[in-house]
Amino acid sequence: QVQLVESGGGLVQAGGSLTLSCAVSGNIFSVDIMGWYRQAPGLQRELVASITNGGRTNYVDSVKGRFTISRDNAKNTVYLKMNSVKLEDTAVYYCNLRRFSSSTWGQGTQVTVSS
Repeated sequence: QVQLVESGGGLVQAGGSLTLSCAVSGNIFSVDIMGWYRQAPGLQRELVASITNGGRTNYVDSVKGRFTISRDNAKNTVYLKMNSVKLEDTAVYYCNLRRFSSSTWGQGTQVTVSS
């Protein structure tokens, strides 16, 4: 069974940078799509970025040009590089693995952006 463990969250000043990591235990298959979601208080969880095994990426408009998702299949790790962070990026960030109709979530890591 696949398990996901996020790390790298914390407090960062607006305009700064932060990199989140998601370590995947278990095998990653070529059909797997890895993603980062976030949920701010009172709001629904939203997809921030996703990446296929072939490296095709997708971003929500609000982070385009600022965030970069990448994956290192040799290390079974997915990253989210966050640049030029804004106050509205404050949220709990979750790693997700989607395999056909199944979905696996990490426990989440808090990112707080201060002014």
